[in-house]
Amino acid sequence: MRLVNIAYVEDGDVLARPLLNPNGKVLLQAGVKLTRNYIDKLINMGFDTMFIEDDTFQDVEIYSAVSAKTREIAYASLEKLSSNLNESHHHNINLEDIKFAVQNIINDLLYSEDLLNNVIEIQGYDEYTYHHSVNTTIIALLMGIALGWHSGKLLELGMGVLMHDIGKIKISPEILNKRGPLTTEEFEEVKKHAEYGFEILRRNRDINLLSAHVALQHQERWDGSGYPRGLKGTEIHEYGRIAAIADVYEALTSKRVYRQAMQPYEAYEYVIANSDKLFEGRMIKNAFTKYITPYPTGCGVRLSNGMRGNVIKQNSAFPTRPYVRMTHEGEVRLIAPIDYNLAEHPSLMIVGIENK
Repeated sequence: MRLVNIAYVEDGDVLARPLLNPNGKVLLQAGVKLTRNYIDKLINMGFDTMFIEDDTFQDVEIYSAVSAKTREIAYASLEKLSSNLNESHHHNINLEDIKFAVQNIINDLLYSEDLLNNVIEIQGYDEYTYHHSVNTTIIALLMGIALGWHSGKLLELGMGVLMHDIGKIKISPEILNKRGPLTTEEFEEVKKHAEYGFEILRRNRDINLLSAHVALQHQERWDGSGYPRGLKGTEIHEYGRIAAIADVYEALTSKRVYRQAMQPYEAYEYVIANSDKLFEGRMIKNAFTKYITPYPTGCGVRLSNGMRGNVIKQNSAFPTRPYVRMTHEGEVRLIAPIDYNLAEHPSLMIVGIENK
């Protein structure tokens, strides 16, 4: 399979991985033969790319970070929590479903065949759904695993991150989904979600206070430029430091109605560039870069020699130098594909992303 921009998907192509709707439910299953009608509807829903079957890449294994079932459980737990908060006026909420969802995510990650996998699931427009919270939790837990944390600590981190944006329930949807820039007053209102979330969670006996602090601190920054309290360096708990990185990376790689998503390598570079500025450098070096890859397996790349093809395998020692399979020279298809381990070819550079 390989990743293809929807502009190049053709009538009769076979979907290689399921597509999810904004609530985490499977919209189209893997194996579905795409028709022009399907393709047009997916374009209208905001889908830009999808994995399709391709005999040239039939040997390429692309693992999901967590199963579709685990994602569905996590989405459902957040939906139920949101409903309960509205009905209970933010008191006496039961977090057993949240705990169960996080435990499922942890189990999927710990027993994954390959942690250097595709973290972000393909989606259409995300008008503040639970998609962001689930993906951010997966990224944060991968970072915790990279640091060698035990399951109890991972559970504390995961529960906090899965509910890090719960305070947005008190923010107007019109502000959250506004297509244009926020006014100063609107941004000040959005910033309150961190304290709103902490107040909701800290009163609940089913969650550790450190987990509740993730909601309060995920917008704090290593250099003190964040909010709501302008904490700096180790004044921010390590859960908050991880959540800040995961939250920003996921947000940058997700499409919104008001902007396009960044390519993974662009978001990866943004995080790296802000090492010891917005984010803790040690956390980036020891956790973020271990399992988050700039060029996900399956994505299309163009090399400095004019060839293009797709990433077929990650290189754990050199994350920016993956294994690639070249299928075209310019627009001309090669008689036989050529595989490169880019770590062994220092003169070859990835110069562009082309999911054709």
